[in-house]
Amino acid sequence: MIEQLLQYDTSLFLFLNNLGSPTWDWLWLLITNKLTFIPLYALLLFLLYKKYGWKTLLILVVIVALMITFTDQITNMFKRGFERTRPCGEDALVNQMRFIAVRCGKYGFFSGHAANSMAAAIFSGLLLRPFYKNLIFLLIFWSVIVGFSRIYVGVHYPLDVICGMTFGAVSGFLFYKLTTYIIKRYVK
Repeated sequence: MIEQLLQYDTSLFLFLNNLGSPTWDWLWLLITNKLTFIPLYALLLFLLYKKYGWKTLLILVVIVALMITFTDQITNMFKRGFERTRPCGEDALVNQMRFIAVRCGKYGFFSGHAANSMAAAIFSGLLLRPFYKNLIFLLIFWSVIVGFSRIYVGVHYPLDVICGMTFGAVSGFLFYKLTTYIIKRYVK
C-alpha cells in the first residue's frame, strides 16, 4: 500500500515537474527563494500593528518566531526520521525530471517551505480576518504557490508539499489559538 502511494507520488511529481519551461524558471526560482516574500511579511506586520497596536505586535513577533522555529524543527525531525530522499537525489529520476534549484538537500519529507508558508498564512489570516475577511484566502493561495514551486524546481514530491502544508495549517491554527488566549489574558 505504501509502495503504491509512493509510486503515484513519483508519477505525479514527474508530471508536474515536467510541466515547467525554461521561460518561466526564473519566476519559480524567485518564488521558492525564502527572501522573496520579506515585503509580504512586512506588510502583514504593518497590518497587524494598525489593527492591534505596538504592545500586541511585539507579542506577535515573538509568537511568530516561536511558530516558525517550531514548524522548522518538527520538519527537520520528520526529515531525519523518515529519511525519504528528495527527487533530485534519486539517481533513477535524474534523467526524467527538471532540476533547476540551486541545491538539493538530502531528505525531503516533509517540505519546510510548505509548512512555514502555510503556518504564516493561517496564523496571520486568522488574526486579520475580522478586519480583512478574504485575506486568508489570498494567503492560502500564496502558500500553495510556494509549495508548488518546490515541485517545479525539483526538490520535493507532491506528498512532501501536501503533508508540509497540512502540518503548517495545524501549527498556524494552534499558534493563533495560543495568541488569542495571550492577548485576552495579558493585553486587554
